[in-house]
Amino acid sequence: MQKQIQPQKLFVASCLALLVTSLSFGIRAGILGQLGAKFDLSVSELSIVAGTAFWGFPLAVVIGGFIVDAIGMKRLLMGAFILHLIGIVLTITATGFWSLFISTLFIGMANGTVEAACNPLVASIFTDNKTTKLSHFHLWFPGGIVVGTLIVFLLSKIGIDWQVQVATMLIPTLIYGYMFMKLEFPVTERVAAGVSDSEMYRALASPLFIFIFIMMFGTAITELFTGQWIEVLLKNVTENSILILALTAGVQTIGRAFAGPLIHRIAPTGVLVVSAVLSALGLYLLGHSTGNMIFVAAFIFGLGVTYFWPTMIGFVSENIPKSGALGMNLVGGAGMFAVSVYMYFMGSFYDGIVGRNLPAGASLDAYRTAAPGTTEATAFAQAQAVAGPEILNATLIIPIILVVAFIGLFFYMRGKQKPQLQTA
Repeated sequence: MQKQIQPQKLFVASCLALLVTSLSFGIRAGILGQLGAKFDLSVSELSIVAGTAFWGFPLAVVIGGFIVDAIGMKRLLMGAFILHLIGIVLTITATGFWSLFISTLFIGMANGTVEAACNPLVASIFTDNKTTKLSHFHLWFPGGIVVGTLIVFLLSKIGIDWQVQVATMLIPTLIYGYMFMKLEFPVTERVAAGVSDSEMYRALASPLFIFIFIMMFGTAITELFTGQWIEVLLKNVTENSILILALTAGVQTIGRAFAGPLIHRIAPTGVLVVSAVLSALGLYLLGHSTGNMIFVAAFIFGLGVTYFWPTMIGFVSENIPKSGALGMNLVGGAGMFAVSVYMYFMGSFYDGIVGRNLPAGASLDAYRTAAPGTTEATAFAQAQAVAGPEILNATLIIPIILVVAFIGLFFYMRGKQKPQLQTA
């Protein structure tokens, strides 16, 4: 006898899977400085390690987008479960740059596989309320970042090693793996509607999809690059830089929980315009504030990036439905790939700024590894305090471009009817 599909249990398991994804983000952001000190890694090397998760993600999400209709969402999510287990264990046992690189790659691929399966799963079980339910699903990303950063903050305060902090991710991983193993899954919405591959590829080639695909570069960099690097960029501007990430993510979590009324009141394109404006303002204030004003800036920035990711994915599902799971996953993959590339270049840019603010002829490595309290260590900290805000100021141009682009999208979409898919 075939099991009955249970949408609510599938949704809960999906949220737990995304929680693991976000915990990996929040905990990694919180321990990045510890990893640098433990394994004597430069900011450039740390940027490569952190960026690996962001290109492991698009690799998996794009591959998953191509195969999810054929193999089903359940098999894809069991693959994510295995990849998460391997990545977490390899991180705990890491011994240097390359072992961190490989473990982060596995976690990135696991995270991408979760996204590849869960976005179309949520769209398939809540066909009449996609963008709102995708926002509810994606609130677990910032929610997990809050939990992850607080785990790092509290356990570090009492002297618990970073390996134990990483190991906490095993608990929700085992739970979501067990739940998905027991549950029955629907087919994807595109398969249920009988949309052919040729129709799907025509939808992917449409100007509207290409525009959203490109804009996802900017929304993802604005949100995820800033969040992943906040501890490094502002640690010498404020003593509690990791709490800035917790505050930003907390604002996102609450905002996404109440997404329904907002999205129904103003169109998703209006949400994107307001998000871009607030993101630009928040990023500007983060790069030009000190003291408690930094937390005000973080609050505004958090409001700005709250709806970017779920609204972009929901826009594709609602307005270009024939693009199917592949359309949603290509957009998500584009965002993460853009973050990985941007992070790589910004790591080198950051080291360059620090080097220019050290005494002439100074060795960056020598100053970076100087003992605390020495003249060299003080000079290095002062150079870092200059470099972080400069990186934020350089990134500011991205949400400014988004403001202009989304205003254009808002007027283009006014009065247009959303296309509907009919079950075959």
